[in-house]
Amino acid sequence: MNPVTAPWIRTRLRAAPGAAVALAVLVALTACLAAAFPRALDRYTDAGLRRAVERAPADVTGVLLSAAPDPGVNEATLEESLRPRRLTDAYRSVLGLVEHPLAADEEQSSYGVRTTESLPSPEQWLPRPDGLPAEMVLVAPQGLDGHARLRSGRLPKVTGGQADASTTEVEAAVTEETARTLRMKVGSVVHVPGRRELTVRVTGVVTPERPDGAYWSVDPVLRTPSLRRVPAPAGAPSPTYWVGGLLLAPEAGPALLGAAPVVRYWNLAPDPDTLHARDLDGLASAVASLESGPALQQLRSKVSPLTDATTGLDDVFTTYGRLRDDIGPLIAVAASGAGTVAAVVLLMTGGLAAGRRRSELALLRARGASVRGLAGRLLAETAVVAVPAGALGLGAALAALPGARLLPAVGAALAVTAVACLALPLRAVAAHHAVRIHEGRRDATTPRASRRRVVAELTVVVLALGAVEILRRRGATDGAGDLVAMAPVLVGVIAALVLVRLYPLPLRGLARPARRLRGAVGPLALARAGRSSASTVLPLLALLTAFTVAAFGGSVLSGVADARDRAAVLAVGADARVEATGALPSSLSDRVGQVSGVREVTEAGVDWLARTPDGRQSVPLAAVDPAGYSALAARTDLGAFPAGRLTRPDGAGGGSEDAVLPALASPAVAERLGDDAFPLRLADGTFATLRIVLVRERTPAVYGDEFLVVDRAGLPAGSAPPNVLLLTGDHLDAGALHRAADDAGSVRLRSEARDRYVDSPLQSGAERVYTAAVAAGAGYAVLALLLSLASAAPERAALLARLRTMGLTRAQGRRLLVLESLPQALLAALGGILTGWAAVRLLSPGIDLTTVAMATTTSPVGRAELRADPWSLAVPAAAVLVLAVGVAALQAWWSGRRKAVTELRAGDAR
Repeated sequence: MNPVTAPWIRTRLRAAPGAAVALAVLVALTACLAAAFPRALDRYTDAGLRRAVERAPADVTGVLLSAAPDPGVNEATLEESLRPRRLTDAYRSVLGLVEHPLAADEEQSSYGVRTTESLPSPEQWLPRPDGLPAEMVLVAPQGLDGHARLRSGRLPKVTGGQADASTTEVEAAVTEETARTLRMKVGSVVHVPGRRELTVRVTGVVTPERPDGAYWSVDPVLRTPSLRRVPAPAGAPSPTYWVGGLLLAPEAGPALLGAAPVVRYWNLAPDPDTLHARDLDGLASAVASLESGPALQQLRSKVSPLTDATTGLDDVFTTYGRLRDDIGPLIAVAASGAGTVAAVVLLMTGGLAAGRRRSELALLRARGASVRGLAGRLLAETAVVAVPAGALGLGAALAALPGARLLPAVGAALAVTAVACLALPLRAVAAHHAVRIHEGRRDATTPRASRRRVVAELTVVVLALGAVEILRRRGATDGAGDLVAMAPVLVGVIAALVLVRLYPLPLRGLARPARRLRGAVGPLALARAGRSSASTVLPLLALLTAFTVAAFGGSVLSGVADARDRAAVLAVGADARVEATGALPSSLSDRVGQVSGVREVTEAGVDWLARTPDGRQSVPLAAVDPAGYSALAARTDLGAFPAGRLTRPDGAGGGSEDAVLPALASPAVAERLGDDAFPLRLADGTFATLRIVLVRERTPAVYGDEFLVVDRAGLPAGSAPPNVLLLTGDHLDAGALHRAADDAGSVRLRSEARDRYVDSPLQSGAERVYTAAVAAGAGYAVLALLLSLASAAPERAALLARLRTMGLTRAQGRRLLVLESLPQALLAALGGILTGWAAVRLLSPGIDLTTVAMATTTSPVGRAELRADPWSLAVPAAAVLVLAVGVAALQAWWSGRRKAVTELRAGDAR
């Protein structure tokens, strides 16, 4: 008979199908998360750039090209240059010079002929608010029929042949808003005097298809008339006049030559769908080329030497780039931390498999298997499971997050798959490089560290210290490099290496006095914990790294939330604010107090026109009830003060002229007015005498850095009536408050003010990525703990079986496993709290959360600093303790249900 050799891979997969499935699930999940990260990053950075462009005014984001008539040419040539065919040819030339990656939105781009200034019309029927004639901007746009719907009449056209400079009568259309505001209708005639009077007959009224689009918004006066003021010196009257737009036929451009100076224009609107944050440098270069570079020079040679370009798109790109650069390093910190923990878990998976198969691999080496052949078989065995799983995870990420780059996601998934494939072969090669018949003791307390390990640990220490020092000196957003992103991870690595070296020492010290205790459970648990395997390094590294990243990420999220909450409270003064320019109705306080969620209503009368007697200095004055206002200031932490210090003195009621009212002032006002009593003239002409007795930087009723607060009962009767209501409560209903206010005043909620600080998808995306990174790191840390416990499970089960044959009860077995697992769990918990707190304290001077919190580099509450969040430190520590104790107790319970014979079979590898 010929011997039949069973295929290695099929045999191994059939022998351990559960392990293969678990590895596939782990690789698929990790590959999916790794591939999803760069795609999520692309999506929210692209969305942030598009939002920045879309929210900016169209005349800022558009590239506005214009060309005056060429000098020194005859009238016929000028007229020809203003006709639609030549304008369209020039427009195509402009589009052809837009460099990649910038792309123009041809649907919203516009071109045509227009007058350079508005022209006054003598028509008396046009509205004249201050007696000045209305002025008209004459435009002959191309493509009007594709961007407007005809409401009445017909679109303008040129009658009687071609229009030229001698044409004196043209037709025009106006928008609905222009017709309504300027009292125009079909058939209206507008005379526009100029170098030659031009008669414009309105033939149609149109409605813009997309009034907020760039076609109508680059020059909004074409869509909506503008009420403008005549410039005047300060204090002098400034009369107003209307400016409207008349939309001529596309062929009527040459007729404008006889009325006023004209220009040809080409307004290019950027296409938001083609904007990508990764192309920001190329976009800025393309804009610069059109604005003052090679593209503009080519336009001047092709179209006109007088072609000029203006745009604010480069400023939009610069502002967005600054925001992205500020947020990017923080995201890199979260990603590096979660990636490190995931890599540790994958390495632990390979280590666990190598440890379970130690005897098998040693036997193969003893029977002549080469290191290369053994590694190749293990690699093939792992790749059969990991490669399809990695491809599945990649496919899931691509399907879940479309519309982003493919290569970064593929690279991330390949890296995960490679680590998963190589973990087992490399671990096996390291353990079985030399052929061994008997293995020595594998305790963590006995072997001395090799020189290579010492050098590696010192290298990590030096790198971590260098990263922290760079971050402290230069900040996270000042080009500190990739080393800074790894700083929290390296801090966790240092702590793991140090704790692994040190933790056996106190355990050995406790084991000696524990021998004098009654019973064998305590001494045995301490002895086993002190002689645990050296494989403890990787689980502890994963736990401490996850702790550090969770503390750092949780502190970032907490700092961002605190900064927004503080800024919102400062902007509103309470949970909600009802404010009016005049006195509020007396019954309004009771009405809003009955709204669901409102607990307290504090009235304040703010006199914004209070002045010193000489009239040179104005100071906002808030008249309040000291008791209620003091409680509000304490709740909001906006300048808390003792109510008794502000209460009017006896005999000062009703605004007694001889009484001096105590006042609370801002530092600026206190410095300017001093400590002496001073008179203050109120808006109604009455006077009050005040003396500053308290100084606070903020107060709920008044915005800004200048204010005075006094007892309302001490002011003259009727002075500073309540015009502000400050509401305190939970889950306030904005609609109910608006209905209760009944247009008596404006309503502002703290929650709405807080939401406005999330101004860009870049901010919200960064927060979501941070939350996902912290959650993923925590999940992988839990998995690392479970893998660590699983690696020791067979040996622990065998130990319990042996001890049960010696009389150990099930309760004692549970206590033994729990006590054995507690030292490492406590080590991870306390070490994680310490390293997390230390990482935040060390790195906080270089981290500024202002941009993430407020979308600007400045904040009304100052610099948003990074502070350690107690919950981010305490919750993971408690979870580790509960999980370790629970798994140990579950393992003891399960082992107690199995027969001892099963665990004590001779020859089983445990």
